[in-house]
Amino acid sequence: MKKSKESGKVALVTGGSSGIGKAVCESLAKDGYIVYELSRREREKQPEIIHISCDVTDENAVKLSVEQIISECGRIDLLVNNAGGGISGAVEFTESEDAKRLFDVNFFGNVALTSAVVPYMRKVGCGKIINISSVAGDLSIPYQAFYSAGKAAINSLTLALRNELKAFNIKVCALMPGDVHTGFTEVRKKSVVGDDIYGGRINRAVSVMERDELNGMKPETLAKKVLKLAKKRRVKPFYTCGIKYAFFLFLAKVLPRSLSNFIVGKIYQ
Repeated sequence: MKKSKESGKVALVTGGSSGIGKAVCESLAKDGYIVYELSRREREKQPEIIHISCDVTDENAVKLSVEQIISECGRIDLLVNNAGGGISGAVEFTESEDAKRLFDVNFFGNVALTSAVVPYMRKVGCGKIINISSVAGDLSIPYQAFYSAGKAAINSLTLALRNELKAFNIKVCALMPGDVHTGFTEVRKKSVVGDDIYGGRINRAVSVMERDELNGMKPETLAKKVLKLAKKRRVKPFYTCGIKYAFFLFLAKVLPRSLSNFIVGKIYQ
């Protein structure tokens, strides 16, 4: 197993079989971290990245995966909560099962990993948790309400964890990217039920979303940001990636909420 340039530091990344997670795994491994990747799907074999098949919504499987890493390495220095999915459609026509499944993966999966890893970080008196959120957590996107709500929940969780874990020298932050060009776009579960009632606005909004994603930043750009945050001694609660998205979040803070929400609505409709 490859030893780390950072004195054997061990990283655990969820959802690392493709997209952002895959790029993050490769960036950390290249820097010398011992990288464990948790996902349901097998990934291409890379000797410096250890894959563990695990569904983050299965708390028992999560605990067993973390215990395996501890038995092999004795510690977990960095947790990157990246696993997630997306659905789109009007709130009133979204099946409750789909919404609950999204929260199970995007939010409660994050909670499960954090709860499993924190005791080991607390034992050694240090660690870092990076939650992959989204600008949609601050700027709720129409017809992607449940994805936005899930990321907003991640942001709130991040703030609470910072205060809860501060005494144990465990640092917590969230990275809120904007549009990233990955396979996420193709696998999003889309529903245009009720589009006739909404005057075609559901389909138009999703089309704008997909266009922006397909023209978004490369996952490697985001991975570099994660590596930078992993190496920082002190971290702020929230970060974004790219001047454009930093500007959007700045406007969301300084403009009246009704105005920033109106602007988001105009962008997607």
